Amino acid sequence: MNRVISFSGDEEFLESLDSMIESTGYKNRSMFLRDASLHFADSSRSDLNLMDDNAKTEGILVIFYQHGVETKILDIRHSHSIEVSSFHHNCLKESHTCVDTMQISGTASSVRDAISRLRSTQDVDRVSFVSAPLRESGCC
Repeated sequence: MNRVISFSGDEEFLESLDSMIESTGYKNRSMFLRDASLHFADSSRSDLNLMDDNAKTEGILVIFYQHGVETKILDIRHSHSIEVSSFHHNCLKESHTCVDTMQISGTASSVRDAISRLRSTQDVDRVSFVSAPLRESGCC
């Protein structure tokens, strides 16, 4: 059963909202606002910097770097401070950059530490972590 939730907004907000809805391909406000709310709640819960140090997290770590940094990345992969479930390396020809992606899990503290170590490594250009959505139940 669907239930109606309403809120008010000024004309400028509604024009901006309708513009976002149209540009993202949504058919109506309800679907857009539902998905936006779920995305906001999920990203707030998954913000690594706001998580308790001992909270378990998992996601994808992406590292862009120049040749010569491989041993530093290998040290982190084998440090046992984070668990690496999957690893992929690729060379990007246009940007002359290496990129590694790792599916990782660990405590928020250990993931933050690994990211910090990578970011402070010379010739590492960019490090980002995308947390997996937190769900009570699901497919896995």
